[in-house]
Amino acid sequence: MSLTFHWFLPTNGDSRHVVGGGHGTPATESGRDRPPTVAYLSQIARAAEDLGFVGALTPTGAWCEDAWLTTAMVSQNTERLKFLVAFRPGFVSPTLAAQMASTFQWQTGGRLLLNVVTGGESHEQRAYGDFLDKDARYRRTGEFLEIVRGLWEGRAVGLRGEHLHVEDAKLARVPDPVPEVYFGGSSPIAGEVAAKHVDVYLTWGEPPAAVAEKIAWIRALADKEGRSVRFGIRLHVITRDTSEQAWAEANRLLDGFDPEAVKTIQAGLARSESEGQQRMLALRDGGSFPHSRLRSSGGTPTRLEIHPNLWAGIGLVRGGAGTALVGSHDEVAERIKEYHALGVDEFVLSGYPHLEEAYWFGEGVLPKLQAQGLWQHPYGEQAAPSAQVPFAGAGGPR
Repeated sequence: MSLTFHWFLPTNGDSRHVVGGGHGTPATESGRDRPPTVAYLSQIARAAEDLGFVGALTPTGAWCEDAWLTTAMVSQNTERLKFLVAFRPGFVSPTLAAQMASTFQWQTGGRLLLNVVTGGESHEQRAYGDFLDKDARYRRTGEFLEIVRGLWEGRAVGLRGEHLHVEDAKLARVPDPVPEVYFGGSSPIAGEVAAKHVDVYLTWGEPPAAVAEKIAWIRALADKEGRSVRFGIRLHVITRDTSEQAWAEANRLLDGFDPEAVKTIQAGLARSESEGQQRMLALRDGGSFPHSRLRSSGGTPTRLEIHPNLWAGIGLVRGGAGTALVGSHDEVAERIKEYHALGVDEFVLSGYPHLEEAYWFGEGVLPKLQAQGLWQHPYGEQAAPSAQVPFAGAGGPR
């Protein structure tokens, strides 16, 4: 099975430094270096499309622009790229969400994927008028997906659930194709929802052994439901012609972190209700990884390379996905193969800045995977990209 790669649209802003945000933390000031205008996001989307990424993830939350509206506009400046739209089920009725998805599919020629985000932070949910606790939110997500799936099948749906109640709901137009549902969560109830309702289970970039445990867990739950689930992983990436160049870039990003900002953000993330976020935080401090490189952050030694070429530095200032693959193109390709051997078929990637890093990965790593028969361009043999890489000279990405 050919590997599938997705990129990321930074709707919270982009920069040559790490832009924070997520899980109750605000976007950092550096996010203003490149505001998330439709014009700039369209540049990234067109680059991703040319390079062979299938889709582009957009985040959700108060710290970024709305994913539905932004992707609807950016879609008009692309031809084939799909949009992995993150949204929270508690903020919109299931019938309206099913209708929005159908409209998006019709108007874009079937280029919608859905990333269902239950919401891990109660204080952020309350700002939107949602006062359920975390477990109740997951139960509501299950009811939500049950309704939406029924509507997408063209059925009239009635459900009186614990949290949602619809009567005689039906769509005038069913989506074609039906959007695939992506979903992540590390708590027991999240696993139950994934097993019953989703197409692709996403995990953040933990070390391979931890990812293998998650895959086995979800597979076992899905087997009980008579279903099969595909697996994806969410990572940042810093790939260069040599390992030394890649780690120099990682250290440049690290040197740009303000120690006081790191302390403040880490204190905020430590209060997160998200089990996945707590697992991200524990990677740097609780593991006894034989390949850990130590770098100082705010005067405190921190474990940052938690597995060969897996760097946890991003998570010092950013909520959510906090790890990056760092290394030469060959090393990054090897780590991707390592995750693929566990059962991971889809990779949702990003890097700072997102335009340039898309080219580094697309021109550096993807050809190596293609040469090994692990990846093929989703649109077949391509002519030269529609735009030249603005910074690529003799020593640029290749």
